[in-house]
Amino acid sequence: MSGEAAEDRDAELIRRSAEGDRLAFGELVSLHQAAVFRFARSIARTDADAEDALQETFLSAWRSAGSFRGEATVRTWFLTIARNAVLRLHRRRVDEPERMEPLQELGVAAGWGDPETLALQSESRQVIARALDELSVDDREIVVLRDLEGLSGEEVSNILGIGLAAMKTRLHRARLRLAAKVRTAYESA
Repeated sequence: MSGEAAEDRDAELIRRSAEGDRLAFGELVSLHQAAVFRFARSIARTDADAEDALQETFLSAWRSAGSFRGEATVRTWFLTIARNAVLRLHRRRVDEPERMEPLQELGVAAGWGDPETLALQSESRQVIARALDELSVDDREIVVLRDLEGLSGEEVSNILGIGLAAMKTRLHRARLRLAAKVRTAYESA
């Protein structure tokens, strides 16, 4: 199904959900729960936290289906709710980075290579998965949303509640950190 057809289907299902149609909402959950869980798990501390956030996401979405304004896709809306649910579990301010590293140091650690190219050329998905797990929550969430879930920069910015330029900077730094971790893993192997 094309992206536009999927968005139209989602819009119709959310409209029906807002009218109390549980079957329509159940279909939305079936369509999006895997992506919502993947994202929640990428930023949650534990699988249990991710599961709690998943349940909270869909409970909250069901309660507020009537407030969905259609300014973003239903999927983006769900991912935003999931992010907020995980952040509530962690009780951390959204705009508070865990730590800042100078861009110069990140580039050197990454070998000044293109992080996307390094990731694509890697031979082991396990190395990348471990490296991704070692990233901070902030880095993991932006890499997962942009690179794994394939959301646009604008959609990621909306979910994270930051401007597009800030999103691009965070994404670049996160990709460099990921590349550094992948490179270190291969060098120590």
